[in-house]
Amino acid sequence: MISLTSIAIGELVTPVQSWTPERDAPDKPFRYIDLSAVDQEAKQIIADRPVLGADAPSRARQIVAADDVLVSTVRPNLNGVARVPSEMHGATASTGFCVLRPRPAKLDSAYLFHWVRSPQFVAEMVRRATGASYPAVSDRIVLESSMPLPPLSEQRRIAEVLDRTEALRAKRRAALGQLDTLAQAILLDMFGDPSTNPMGWPVRQIGDVMSEVYRYPSYYDITYMENGIPEIRGELLQDDGSIVTDRNRLRYIAPRTSARFPRTVLQEGDLVMSVRGTIGKIGLVPPSLAGANMTANLIRMAPDRRILNSSFAWHLAHTDWFKGQLAKASSSTTILTIKASDLKRLRIPLPPLADQQRFANLCNGVGSLKDACRASLASLDVLFASLQHCAFQGDL
Repeated sequence: MISLTSIAIGELVTPVQSWTPERDAPDKPFRYIDLSAVDQEAKQIIADRPVLGADAPSRARQIVAADDVLVSTVRPNLNGVARVPSEMHGATASTGFCVLRPRPAKLDSAYLFHWVRSPQFVAEMVRRATGASYPAVSDRIVLESSMPLPPLSEQRRIAEVLDRTEALRAKRRAALGQLDTLAQAILLDMFGDPSTNPMGWPVRQIGDVMSEVYRYPSYYDITYMENGIPEIRGELLQDDGSIVTDRNRLRYIAPRTSARFPRTVLQEGDLVMSVRGTIGKIGLVPPSLAGANMTANLIRMAPDRRILNSSFAWHLAHTDWFKGQLAKASSSTTILTIKASDLKRLRIPLPPLADQQRFANLCNGVGSLKDACRASLASLDVLFASLQHCAFQGDL
């Protein structure tokens, strides 16, 4: 273990140039990096956009250079940080970022980047943030905060170790993304594009292939308890179609309360869909949530297992074609919603059950690969956190 000196970040960085695009170059386009351009999970700039000088937002002021480190000063708990890649040299960043440009003789850019994404830095920013509904820190607070500073050669070594581990994590995330699209590719290969139905499968209405399509009737005054029947809410339906099963995220109701609404009790293989506000998030009920109860703004669809495989139905429901049908069937006065009666009239192709089952078996194999990939990513996450902790304690 080596003893690390802590130095204020402001002593290790240099000021950046600013400009006023609407005044300095109203007829010229420039690349603009706003807060939404940073992927908070990947810690990368993913969506800068061209803006004409005359149309520049009032926050478009800071000219960045390659290897600058951007630190979002709003909602510091989300840790919106990123390094500026070489292809974005000369772009303009929002004043919502504190732009850190390391002094080359004192501070390595990659080392600084890993520090500002560390739990220690995030915790300090959260502690010093002000504003209850829109917490933020100032550039001054970022620059006043201290960081451990080993010799430059040691900074580079530490950054290289963390970079390599992060590269492995990125590969696992990319593999998961590819596996997410594989099932849809298999669906199109086996059954054709459902929007044109080139294989001529029979077409049936949702109401004819589900043994139950039922919406939770209304809000009720429900008392929650520490243990009991899990309650599934719309916020537990994820964008990837999964349903959160983490006990810390679930709420529980009394069995007698659940018994009052038997048609909202979920069974393994049921589909649960959000039908108000956010339309069309659809989860497939796993074995661990069989017997759970759904709450308001959800619809339960129970496939008729004699003619419809749950996995086939769930994957079909995640096609752009089906989502388009949902959008057309939805209505809005103040909040977008879809009625159970309208949902029942939507139509889907219905291949033979044996073919649906074969598709489901293939998807089970894809699911196993995804589980293995997730487990590997979780292990790498633990390793990265451990290395990160050791690095800034002088133990790496």
